[in-house]
Amino acid sequence: MVITGSGRGLGKSLVEEFSDAGWAVVAVARTPTTWPDRPRVTAVTHDIRDEPTVELMSVIGNGPVDVLINNAAQGAPHAKLGDIATAGVMNAVDVNVAGPLRLVQALLPQLLAAPDPVIINVTSRLGSVAAQARGDYSDLSTSYAYKISKAAQNMLTISLAQDLAGQVRCWAVHPGKLATGMGQADASKDPRVAARELRELVDSPDRTSPRLVSLGSADLAW
Repeated sequence: MVITGSGRGLGKSLVEEFSDAGWAVVAVARTPTTWPDRPRVTAVTHDIRDEPTVELMSVIGNGPVDVLINNAAQGAPHAKLGDIATAGVMNAVDVNVAGPLRLVQALLPQLLAAPDPVIINVTSRLGSVAAQARGDYSDLSTSYAYKISKAAQNMLTISLAQDLAGQVRCWAVHPGKLATGMGQADASKDPRVAARELRELVDSPDRTSPRLVSLGSADLAW
């Protein structure tokens, strides 16, 4: 299993949850991290805005990768229309869309070598075009960068699912309103709860692909 954005928040909780459940985890983070009390966890430093490095690929190895969780994410501060920095939008797209695509491309042989592989892109309800068009979240001060990049990430999930139909299941997963550094001010869900729910989903026999999952709730509209 490979998990990106593993240094804090949901990513850290995912590493802990899956390793406690017996999974061997490659924990990818942009800044150096260590897991001295978790022998099943191998840490590697990598910025997903870069092409996969020799070091990253050597840590992952040539064996099967059962699950790839693209959890690393990037947003930008909310701003009025005239003050939106296009560089911030492009950076969010690089991390939230191109980053997962780079890893899928690099790890496709390892994924296809697994008996029942899954690609999970950790998304947000704010990337639902249907919900945004209805005005469901119009009261939230969310940046253009985050909404645009998460909607694009959802399209990436659909595209991957269609391209890899019958070979790799592809899910976009909204973890809930997490009480993390990137969460909304009123967020209260413990990331450890979301990690447990995601592990239970991975363990389930669900064959739907693509799927836009809202952990602990009904599936979302794309």
